[in-house]
Amino acid sequence: MDTSRFRVRPGEKVNLRRYSPVDTSPLKNKRKAAGRLDRGIERLAVLQEKLYAQNRWAVLLIFQAMDAAGKDSAIKHVMSGVNPQGCEVYAFKAPSAEELDHDYLWRCLRRVPERGRIGIFNRSYYEETLIVRVHPELLARERLPPLLVTDDIWTERFEDIRNVERYLTRNVVFIVKFYLHVSRKELRRRFLERLSDPEKQWKFSLQDVKESESWSAYMDAYETTIRHTATKWAPWYVVPADNKWFTRVVVASAVIETLASLDLEYPEVDEGKLKELAAAKKKLLTK
Repeated sequence: MDTSRFRVRPGEKVNLRRYSPVDTSPLKNKRKAAGRLDRGIERLAVLQEKLYAQNRWAVLLIFQAMDAAGKDSAIKHVMSGVNPQGCEVYAFKAPSAEELDHDYLWRCLRRVPERGRIGIFNRSYYEETLIVRVHPELLARERLPPLLVTDDIWTERFEDIRNVERYLTRNVVFIVKFYLHVSRKELRRRFLERLSDPEKQWKFSLQDVKESESWSAYMDAYETTIRHTATKWAPWYVVPADNKWFTRVVVASAVIETLASLDLEYPEVDEGKLKELAAAKKKLLTK
């Protein structure tokens, strides 16, 4: 699938109302999407194995969305065929006391994947320009000196993030960011489903409902954040999320496109190594 129409162009003014959460084009139904996803998972498994064997690049996938938009589901299904040895997933919750004693990027940067691995952030340092912006009291918890809390703080954080992501990509960490774009109507339906299904009730949090009451503020924060941090080296994808089966196909396709662009190959074996392998084979066959 061509995912270019979901990719935000650098400098583009983002208006989320122009992105339809119910979009499933060109796929007609869930059955066709399932087949496409199965093939994508197989392709992804091969590419991930090459990434691990080559040990040259690292890939960081960042997922951001409102609660119940399907981040966990997308990660679970898309990465289902990946070797766990080559993949690390981190879910960032509210910062701990230790994390608040560091700069806001610290807790995420210490989890950046090493060469050969795929790192997945379920939420990330982008929370600092999203929930912290919507709820200024959270910024107060960071105990920043007053002279640093100016009207330019969000612009400065966008600049910090762009610079850090540029640094990482210059040091073999390829970054791809996904915003799962769910409608308010679908979000409400999912909350009600969680309340009604005993197997999903453990997922429900009253805080999630309270956050959805700040919908407009969050949409403004997402639009501004994506606009100011969408770059050629660390692109954002706005992925329709009302239909989870379509979300998974788009995410899988974007990850495959990313890995395929890295010219991944299994390491070549030199002449000395080939002789060593031949000797080992001969020894095994003569036993």
